[in-house]
Amino acid sequence: MDLHTRDVRQDVRELGALLGDVLEDQSSTAAFETVEDLRTSAIAYRAGEADSRQSLRDVIDRLDPDGASVVARAFTTYFELINLAEERERVRANREASQARTLEDGLEETVEALSAADADTETVQGVLDDVLIEPTFTAHPTEARRKTVKAKLRSIARDLEVLDERRMTDKEAEQCWKEVDAEVTSLWQTSQVRDRRPEPQDEARNVQWYLENILFDVVGEVYQEFEDVVHEEYPDVDVPKLFEFRSWAGSDRDGNPFVTPEVTTDTLERQRDVVIGKYLDALKRLSGILSQDARRVDVGDALLDSIEADRERLPVVGEEVEARYPSEPYRQKLKLMRERLRRISDVRPDGYTDPAELLADLDVIHESLCSTGAEQVAATYVEPLRRQVDTFGFTLASLDLRDHQENHTEAVSEALDQVGIDYDAMDEDERVDVLTEAVLQEEHLVDLDEPGDVSDTAERVLRRFKKLGDWQREYGVGAIDTYCISMTEEPSHVLEVLFLADQAGVVSLPDHCGLDIVPLLETESALNGARRIMGTLFENEAYERALSARNDVQEIMLGYSDSNKENGFLAANWDLYKNQRRLANITDDFGVTMRLFHGRGGSISRGGGPMNRAMLALPNETVTGQIKFTEQGEAIAEKYANPRIAERNLEQMLNAQVRARRNAIREPEEQVPEEWADAMDTMATAARAEYRDLLESDGFVSYFGQATPIAVIEDLNLGSRPASRSGERTVEDLRAIPWVFSWTQSRCILPGWYALASGIDAFLEEGSVETLQEMYDEWPFFRTTLDRATLSLARTDFEIAAEYADLADAELRETFFPRLSDEYERAVDHALAICGRDSLLQREWLDESLTRRNPYVDPLNLLQTYLLAQTHRTPEEEQTLRLTVKGIAAGMKNTG
Repeated sequence: MDLHTRDVRQDVRELGALLGDVLEDQSSTAAFETVEDLRTSAIAYRAGEADSRQSLRDVIDRLDPDGASVVARAFTTYFELINLAEERERVRANREASQARTLEDGLEETVEALSAADADTETVQGVLDDVLIEPTFTAHPTEARRKTVKAKLRSIARDLEVLDERRMTDKEAEQCWKEVDAEVTSLWQTSQVRDRRPEPQDEARNVQWYLENILFDVVGEVYQEFEDVVHEEYPDVDVPKLFEFRSWAGSDRDGNPFVTPEVTTDTLERQRDVVIGKYLDALKRLSGILSQDARRVDVGDALLDSIEADRERLPVVGEEVEARYPSEPYRQKLKLMRERLRRISDVRPDGYTDPAELLADLDVIHESLCSTGAEQVAATYVEPLRRQVDTFGFTLASLDLRDHQENHTEAVSEALDQVGIDYDAMDEDERVDVLTEAVLQEEHLVDLDEPGDVSDTAERVLRRFKKLGDWQREYGVGAIDTYCISMTEEPSHVLEVLFLADQAGVVSLPDHCGLDIVPLLETESALNGARRIMGTLFENEAYERALSARNDVQEIMLGYSDSNKENGFLAANWDLYKNQRRLANITDDFGVTMRLFHGRGGSISRGGGPMNRAMLALPNETVTGQIKFTEQGEAIAEKYANPRIAERNLEQMLNAQVRARRNAIREPEEQVPEEWADAMDTMATAARAEYRDLLESDGFVSYFGQATPIAVIEDLNLGSRPASRSGERTVEDLRAIPWVFSWTQSRCILPGWYALASGIDAFLEEGSVETLQEMYDEWPFFRTTLDRATLSLARTDFEIAAEYADLADAELRETFFPRLSDEYERAVDHALAICGRDSLLQREWLDESLTRRNPYVDPLNLLQTYLLAQTHRTPEEEQTLRLTVKGIAAGMKNTG
């Protein structure tokens, strides 16, 4: 059976031709011909049919400002459309593999792996009970596209799906293509560049869109399919809650002064309204299905008793439903449930107090249907809704608060100063003692309503904690129950948050702690001092009680981005691996369950890459079953904008986490040969030294500023958060996102591979390539690390990078570019030798994608360097320069 009527080549060809027609209609034949000249010249050079890119430069040199704008818009739009074509191809491949039952990393394979390992029912139940996967959406500014542009692209994607999957007459297909034509025309006429910086509310709404329109429905489908395949092999296993979604959008205050308590309140309110609206719609649809006549079926006493209890709560509505549905008890119950949902957020009493009450009502309906022989109705229509309520609650996504530790210290110091305690003058041990005593005593030291004469920073922090108590009372503890502390370096940094939460009434020990306090360990000193930091906390009387109230689960966040920026790719990955094992040993020593929170970005250098492979490469000691990780920027759209791809991502994550947890139970401590660990130590030490030497070389920061478009990126309206922490142009101060974004734009993706070669060279002075090949074949950590580096190497293009290097002062260029180039060439040679491949790319489809994209990215890179070289640019040229950044990001399918 043919599932599809098209393929990726047809989509690319026809979308490209359509864009050409729109370009000619909307601009001019001359503009169309200019774009064609650039396109064909770039293809000719890449195909070896031209000796140089001089013909491209000649065309760009002749462009006037309007022509340059048209060229940038044409290639940017092309990539937006081609990305849709490749997304459609991913869906095709998944559907065809599913139909052929050859889909890798799917749910069937999950159960097959358990069965093949002779796991019995008790073991499988234990594994599933341990698993909880928590994707956490952030507002980090790496999404280069406007919301309006994304909406138009989703409309085109839906039309492509119809053309590909639906059997249509020629007339129907022609009409559908006309709709594509209209959307592409509208897309062409729409500005690609934001005129204003998005506000935190915009970012929160963006995250909310994926939760509301994609994941809410997909989650129920994933559970339904997983239950089916599990019960085929293990009929007595009860599939528990496996997913929970969280968000930083609207609550992450670190480095973003625009995220105020009002923003967080607005986010919580809007998310609650959205999810309740989704439940109301679902119950309305269910009412259309559950039309059973009580005179024909016995619905059972439990349902009738539940209806009677609701009538007593809501007598007016009770009379109404009895009159409207006199012999239809399910419809009566559903109408009463809808009324209780509506009362959650208004002043009227008798609304649901928590999601557990709504789940209990759904359970009553489910059990009643099963008792009447309507099990399939319950499984098809009620069970998915149960899963949605269990996953999304009344919050849609729970919010995490986050701020920098310096702000908490300043707030605590100033607040305690008001009551005569000189916190600022204390050493670390004294601070721990005073905070512990304050938490354990019954009286509050600080009046959060009237904190006294404090600085703006302290006032903001104290006000946030006051509001935290209000938020938990209004929206439930689960709506906002995690506080992440950036740049944690000392135990007191964690106890300061516990102290402030205690003063706000969010903590009342020993009975209640409404907050998971999460240290973010991101510097080398913090990671190396993890035993001192965490051990001090676990032995602290106040913190021990707080942990006990949170079921002895300690969440610890690891920062991939800043670790990479500080140490380089190879050293950062090895440090993170070792420190994860170290943290597992520490928590195990103290009888605490660890939940690692992986602060991963979309790019390879920031921990990006396939999440399922990353899960399987984690040290066994760290795989407790619970895992949390950030999803951000363009990676959110790539993973979750299309329902089928979102479903596939959730399935792959579930497959990996179940398998990883099963492996960890069988082998609690990963056995890494000492020779391999020593090899990594040697390579990481040398790589870190080379990387730090590069960053600390005189003139490197200037070279970075001149040979990348960092100045343009800092001014882009990507997100509400500033690009740097203090506004200074230093590598240390610059945030990891613009650091990676800039190198990606210049096609010299240094953060993803630099110093890899130096590290391998150091090992090969005494060791052998055969040892590294053995490590690659048999050690998931090393294989995943090297595969991610080879992908960055494959996407790097030093011919294009040379165009950017030419923008730098001659002396700087001669100092740094040959150094980067030499490191790159050696890294490529080493990677191919270790992996045993002729090509850096191991996947044919990825090779095809890069081959298809590269000739179209080249003109944008050359246009960008041409504009960067201008000492004076018109406003239109400035706009075009920004647009080239968007276009290259779309072409590379990555920003930061």
